Amino acid sequence: MHNQTALELVLVVILLLASAFDLHQRRIPNRLLAGGLLVAMVLHLSSGTASALLTTYLAGFALGLLMFLPLYLLGGMAAGDVKLMGTVGAFLGPALVFQASLATYCCGGVLAVLIVLFKGSARTAFANVLALLLPVLMRLQGAQLASAAAPAPSVGGMPYAVAIMAGTFAVMYLRHT
Repeated sequence: MHNQTALELVLVVILLLASAFDLHQRRIPNRLLAGGLLVAMVLHLSSGTASALLTTYLAGFALGLLMFLPLYLLGGMAAGDVKLMGTVGAFLGPALVFQASLATYCCGGVLAVLIVLFKGSARTAFANVLALLLPVLMRLQGAQLASAAAPAPSVGGMPYAVAIMAGTFAVMYLRHT
């Protein structure tokens, strides 16, 4: 089996398992991600290119983490989602993980809208977005804000592994067409 094909097949399995875990348990097991990272490292080492470990595996892993780290630090994403995107990067390399991250953001937005509509919480979601954006807009206009407002009630979490899977699959599909 060609090395690139093996990398893609293993990545598909990891993404399917991560999504299933995220949907059912609302978490992504570290063992799954660690196993994926180990397999990706072995496959990159066996590619015959000495620099693949640095230029593809490590660079992709680092960029995958960095693409989602700000969302984690702002409280908008769980650590497992960040680690999953890093794992995707270890398989795909930096160029494709960048594309997969952008596609994932789009898929995540669509998934968020669908969840809000399905739960019938569009009004609360709109109020939350307004509460986040209003202070920013007021500061841009020079207004001094005394204190931060209390956070609005959440409209619910999202199994972001599903968005990561959809975005990554879209990039992998487009790569082959």
